Amino acid sequence: MKFLRMRPGYGEQLIAEGDVDLAEDEERLVAEFRRQLEQGMWAAIPVKNESGRREAEMVRAFEDIPRTTDRVIFFPRAAGGAA
Repeated sequence: MKFLRMRPGYGEQLIAEGDVDLAEDEERLVAEFRRQLEQGMWAAIPVKNESGRREAEMVRAFEDIPRTTDRVIFFPRAAGGAA
């Protein structure tokens, strides 16, 4: 699983990567997930609907991320919610 952060003017930047099936990696990913939310970021996972159109689904807890998800994208809240 990869964690990417959207930064205006920079696009997606890799901030963490690991295998959720390895306890050490999962602990690190959980800590980074929480850190991003504490900094005011929102988290979303990419999904495809039946027509093949790409969309995103918001997630609020690491446990809400399906184990098959390959990436989580963090982005700042509107009106400067991130530090």
